[in-house]
Amino acid sequence: MIQHNNYDILKSQPKLLRGILRGLEKESLRVDRAGTLAQTPHPQALGAALCHPRITTDYSEALLEFITEPHSCMNTLLQQLDDIHRYTYSHIGSETLWTSSMPCELTRDADIPVARYGFSNVGRMKSVYRLGLGNRYGRSMQTIAGIHYNFSLPDDLWQVLHEAEQSTLALQDFKTERYFAVIRNFRRYYWLLIYLFGAAPAVCRSFVKGREHQLDTFNDDENTLHKPYATSLRMGDLGYQSSAQQELTVGYNQLDNYLQTLCGAITRSHSDYSDIGVKGEPDASEQDESYRQLNSNLLQIENEFYSAIRPKRTAKPGETALGALQRGGVEYIEIRCIDLNPFEPMGITAEQMRFVDSFLVYCMLADSPDSDSTENIHINENQHRIVYRGREPGLKLQTAGGERDMKVLAAELINGIEGSAKLLDRAFDSELNSEQHQQSLDVQRAKLDNPELTPSAQLLQAMRDGNKTFLDLSLEQAQKHRASFNGNSLKPCTENQYAAMAAQSMGDQTAIEEADSVDFETYLSDYYQQYQNCSGG
Repeated sequence: MIQHNNYDILKSQPKLLRGILRGLEKESLRVDRAGTLAQTPHPQALGAALCHPRITTDYSEALLEFITEPHSCMNTLLQQLDDIHRYTYSHIGSETLWTSSMPCELTRDADIPVARYGFSNVGRMKSVYRLGLGNRYGRSMQTIAGIHYNFSLPDDLWQVLHEAEQSTLALQDFKTERYFAVIRNFRRYYWLLIYLFGAAPAVCRSFVKGREHQLDTFNDDENTLHKPYATSLRMGDLGYQSSAQQELTVGYNQLDNYLQTLCGAITRSHSDYSDIGVKGEPDASEQDESYRQLNSNLLQIENEFYSAIRPKRTAKPGETALGALQRGGVEYIEIRCIDLNPFEPMGITAEQMRFVDSFLVYCMLADSPDSDSTENIHINENQHRIVYRGREPGLKLQTAGGERDMKVLAAELINGIEGSAKLLDRAFDSELNSEQHQQSLDVQRAKLDNPELTPSAQLLQAMRDGNKTFLDLSLEQAQKHRASFNGNSLKPCTENQYAAMAAQSMGDQTAIEEADSVDFETYLSDYYQQYQNCSGG
């Protein structure tokens, strides 16, 4: 239910929403001409992954991550992402960027290269963390890609709401409290985003080789597995899930509880990971690295907890993400459940982003009671049902009042989101088309009436129509997008700007390596001391 006082404030002052900032972190695998995972190191022309502000790597050396600045203008944001793609394509030779969230053809797990960040303590920590992920979950999981959507509401808006509610909290504490309210509502409703934008209903058999799964063969094609009504397999138990993490219940009712539960997981040993050991014999294939993981605790660091949304604050050098939150409260939120759309060159569109903005503003305006253990069970079960059966006729989801039809719930939710879409359109009424957010809502509403309009259904249908495997269709789309980006080169000034960033990042990495004054074990000990102090108090 919408909080009408706040809605009325925004209705009378819609331009408060114009200062919304959004940024993208977009991951894409590098693959060779045959659609097999690239074995080449991070291209030197792209700079140092440790320090480059726009182009880095995620878990695997072959998994590129493009990072935009936060922008209030959506077109400027997408133009920057477009520039990053074009620059990257001009420096990766014959390789192609994979356009699907689920990975390309994989060979042995050991052949998946772990990302490298040089020999500084901070760089080595990033690499050892990824080695730990491989030892805990398998390296194939390090090839899953997605889009992270960073979102913040403007300070002017928070100030107005703070005054209107006559809050006795400091402004930053008020913002933090309200961002956690947004997070709770997001967790209640993000199954809708998975249904609407999930684009990963199928995967190459090589991804699940040697693992238990519940997938079916697609059209007698032994190399492609799927579920007929699936939406986003990366958000299910094929993604970063583990029996160990299932015992972890993270609190989202306030910052203190969130900090305490995650810090506890980072400082609490777990038997499964103790059996792996922290160190072993040096591995020549990993630059003689003797570390198998950073520690044997339930989580190595907070990033290992794979939630669909995270509260965030920009950390200072050497500061943990949780320490940054404890120091300054929530600065923005990071949405992590968006698949790459293989039919779109950049994996996401302005229309989709307008709906996500409307969804998040709704989560801010709607009542957001504290969550309890029963609701958390419902959230997890609903996610599982939407992941594997999202387009199934008659699908029901769990609610506090019992099971209800998914489409009825989705229609009610979209009707509620319509109010925030109208607010956003009023905020941008000086643009040529002042109903773009409502139009994006109409596009999503149509997917309820016709599930075949969803990206997950379109992907399976394109495979059927072309009699193609998941590998073949994804590679075909990747090659189309490659031709599109290569067909329109960057302006010389933009090319020079990115070349300068690459050169600067190389110098910055060297400077970090030369500045190290303690050994790696001491560095880790000092780093983890921060978690001992991270009580939320």
